[in-house]
Amino acid sequence: MSLSERRTGFFSWFEKLRGMAPTQGLGMREVQLGQHTVRSHGREVARTHMHDWLILLLLVVIVIVMYAVIHPFDRFVGKDMMADLKYPLKENTVPFWAVPVYSLLLPSLVFLFIYYRRRDVYDLHHGILGLFFAVFITAVITDAIKNAVGRPRPDFFWRCFPDGKDVYDSLGNVRCHGQASVIKEGHKSFPSGHTSGAFAGLGFLSLYLSGKIKVFDRRGHVWKLCIVILPILLACLIGISRVDDYWHHWQDVFAGGVIGLAIATFCYLQFFPPPYSDDGWGPYAYFRMLEERSAQQTNGVNALNVQVMEAQVLQQRNEQNNQSYTSSEEHDSGLNDLEIGRR
Repeated sequence: MSLSERRTGFFSWFEKLRGMAPTQGLGMREVQLGQHTVRSHGREVARTHMHDWLILLLLVVIVIVMYAVIHPFDRFVGKDMMADLKYPLKENTVPFWAVPVYSLLLPSLVFLFIYYRRRDVYDLHHGILGLFFAVFITAVITDAIKNAVGRPRPDFFWRCFPDGKDVYDSLGNVRCHGQASVIKEGHKSFPSGHTSGAFAGLGFLSLYLSGKIKVFDRRGHVWKLCIVILPILLACLIGISRVDDYWHHWQDVFAGGVIGLAIATFCYLQFFPPPYSDDGWGPYAYFRMLEERSAQQTNGVNALNVQVMEAQVLQQRNEQNNQSYTSSEEHDSGLNDLEIGRR
């Protein structure tokens, strides 16, 4: 095989290699689902957000301390205020243990179901992390306001005076003789913790579903809107139950809903694009990974281009040198023939 044939084969190999490399731009978001599972990328994703999980554990500790240790503000409650605080003391329609079930467990099960269908660990991790942040940030804010305000619940009279005999001091403030833990809980009316937790967890789920099923794709599919409204409806019913049970005033429920939904929106947008965005179906981290991979592939193609250009320049120089050498030999041969002819 001659030198020119070897060079031709060399360039043909480079051209094939360049053709195998993807050349799409960063604006083209190819869906590569199923390639990033918990087993393949889970540890790397969790390690990247290790500090976020540590902060989340700190929030859990803060919530426990604020609920179990800190006593709410002992607000003045006079006899003339008891008219709105004599509602019967009832059991919770939605018990306290159900709060993490509907705000954390239910949305997490939905995330796991979607992961089972799509196999995207970025979506699963950021969905769960964002959900937990939404719920526990809401819990910290709610408990902080509860303890600072100390508003009596609608059933405060029966918490303070379980026998129905009210007693007041010289300033007109109540002198409760009920159970201490029940009285303490009676000063935590504003805002509603059940409601804020419901709107934080279920509101986050509603936003998550909005992006996944592309509610705002301008195609007018009302069934998508119904699916998104269901979690919000459940949160509203939980809030209404708090008023029906006389554990909260309506203002407590309204404020809790606003707090929970606002925090859920902030936390969702921290990890996911807005639901109305074209990329609203996936987390920021997933698209960032695609951009980094595309940039690496582009750099690899550029490196191949540089090598090909260098080889082409080298070939041109060699061909020029060969032509110069051939011309020189022909010139010398002509001179020799001329010299022989003169002789």
